[in-house]
Amino acid sequence: MNMKLALAAVMTAATLLTATGCAVGRHQETAGAYVDDAGITTLVKSRMLESKLVSGTSISVETLNGVVMLSGFAKSSVEKAEAERIAHGVANVRSVRNEIAVRP
Repeated sequence: MNMKLALAAVMTAATLLTATGCAVGRHQETAGAYVDDAGITTLVKSRMLESKLVSGTSISVETLNGVVMLSGFAKSSVEKAEAERIAHGVANVRSVRNEIAVRP
């Protein structure tokens, strides 16, 4: 569990440090909106890493204006549905686009 928490912290720091210059390129109106989206992405990703049902390393998470886009691969429809449920459970998520492909 400590390893997952450390990984989530490292991912959070990396996301915030490397992506802060991309707000203009992502066509967001304010820096605050960008920070909110980065926070949503980080929370969704860290909750997936904590979940025993979801392989957080196989699923990508992107957020734009509160809309979360999930992509990547899941081993089952249960994993795909759980990833979407996790994303919906994060505060300030307006909607979730689940583009995860199920592959055995």
